[in-house]
Amino acid sequence: MKLFKKVLIANRGEIAVRIIRACHELGISTAVVYSDIDRDTLAVKLADEAICIGPTQAAQSYLNIPAIITAAEITDAEAIHPGYGFLAENAQFVEACTASAITFIGPSADNIRIGGDKAKARQVMKKKNVPVVAGSDAPVKNEEQALKICRKIGFPVILKASAGGGGRGMRIVHDEENLMPLYHTAHKEAFAAFGNGDLYIEKYISEMKHIEVQILADNKGNTIHLGERECSIQRRHQKLIEEAPYMFADAKFRKKVGDTAIKAAKAMKYKNVGTVEFILDKDDEIYFMEINTRIQVEHPITEMITGIDIIKEQIKLAAGASLEMKQQDVKFRGHSIECRINAEDPEKFIPQPGKISLFIQPGGPGVRVDTAAYSGWNVPAHYDSLIAKLIVHGHDRTEAIARMKRALREFIIEGIKTTIPFFLDILDDPDFISGNFNTHFLEDRKRVVQDL
Repeated sequence: MKLFKKVLIANRGEIAVRIIRACHELGISTAVVYSDIDRDTLAVKLADEAICIGPTQAAQSYLNIPAIITAAEITDAEAIHPGYGFLAENAQFVEACTASAITFIGPSADNIRIGGDKAKARQVMKKKNVPVVAGSDAPVKNEEQALKICRKIGFPVILKASAGGGGRGMRIVHDEENLMPLYHTAHKEAFAAFGNGDLYIEKYISEMKHIEVQILADNKGNTIHLGERECSIQRRHQKLIEEAPYMFADAKFRKKVGDTAIKAAKAMKYKNVGTVEFILDKDDEIYFMEINTRIQVEHPITEMITGIDIIKEQIKLAAGASLEMKQQDVKFRGHSIECRINAEDPEKFIPQPGKISLFIQPGGPGVRVDTAAYSGWNVPAHYDSLIAKLIVHGHDRTEAIARMKRALREFIIEGIKTTIPFFLDILDDPDFISGNFNTHFLEDRKRVVQDL
């Protein structure tokens, strides 16, 4: 199997650094694009080549498809890795790559279209008997239809942006009186965020956990899973702490959720790396929520318990390789936790851009830091506030929690505020330690304002 000679990374921050390192270990040269404010980033320093593609505003740089394609052509890159965010789930970008004879390292344009249209994905899953939460089978057309569906399935319900993600265009509705105001709010927010205001409706499961399964699929239809992750500690539907495996999973549960994830992937003829996300209710029933057609922020915890480099697998699969392993070859070892360290006020969650005067990473057994930050770097105000992912691995969950607490205390970041104190507080919470939590953990304990 022949790999690419050069890959262009169409992203920034820690994920760009992560991809550069994987490419270099595979013997692949790298080129990275950057905006004018990112010229001093670690990715620019580590890549073999770096191309400035525009000003600070993402729309004119990291979302500028013609500029990125041109950068790939100038550098003779055979493939483009989109990372996550920006153009990672943009079918038009995939087609632009194909038209320019450049390989897109990720799933097909059709995969991305189905995955990006949450209502369409529900339809596909229902046809293949993948369990989904009761709700609308397509985007709701108007207020009258929304009311009719809500009365049929019963309140509470959740409105979701059909083209969206990350909590935008999403509102929980507890009664008929608040349906219309929240419907209009969600519609406007979805349109502003995604250029598409379509909404679909699902029955809202209040006491739920968020479970997701990492999948790998080659071009021949072979599909395997790498186990499940627990992602219920969230704020405004944005994950903050992730764990692998799910602490209450036994062999029976893992087989059930893993087989269902593979069934979902095959239902849409999925290729490359992806994540199937599920709702887990209080009776341990699972329901398909969505499929993320990209590498996930939290992929390192799966790497830690399986020993499989998922970024390398992405690249190999995009180059046309068949899966080198079967499901029975995937072994799970220990427990891993990830904390997303953001440049934010730990109490108000307000972004804290500025210069990092001192940046000292933790170390020791079982500790990994994925970051692009360093002492003297200015955190820009224009992009996501994630500056580092702190990942630990332990023999079991108890050791992983203790190791994460130790690593957080060792992590020295001066000059800006970060969310490190917030995580130390959560890790000491008896309910977190016992696993007695769901997606409302933070709101229930009044750690953050109820947003929905």
